[in-house]
Amino acid sequence: MAAPTVTVALGAAVYASGDAMTLTVTYGDADTWPVTITLVVTDAQGNSSAPARVTAVIHPLILTVTDDSDRTWTKLSDNGAVADYRAVA
Repeated sequence: MAAPTVTVALGAAVYASGDAMTLTVTYGDADTWPVTITLVVTDAQGNSSAPARVTAVIHPLILTVTDDSDRTWTKLSDNGAVADYRAVA
């Protein structure tokens, strides 16, 4: 089993009180993999539906952002590899 990886970057090196802070988290896990399920329904007369497909992620990572000043970080986006958060300085 591989360990998850993460890198974090703030949008600026210095923020003034009240500024909107942005945080970008890039993450991954070699033990996370997608699985695609395909289903075809066939009736008693042998008529079949078109294939229906759905993809799920097995063992997805869950991100939690906290800091030592008890700010609330709001998730703006997360595509499963890169997540963006915002808080107020």
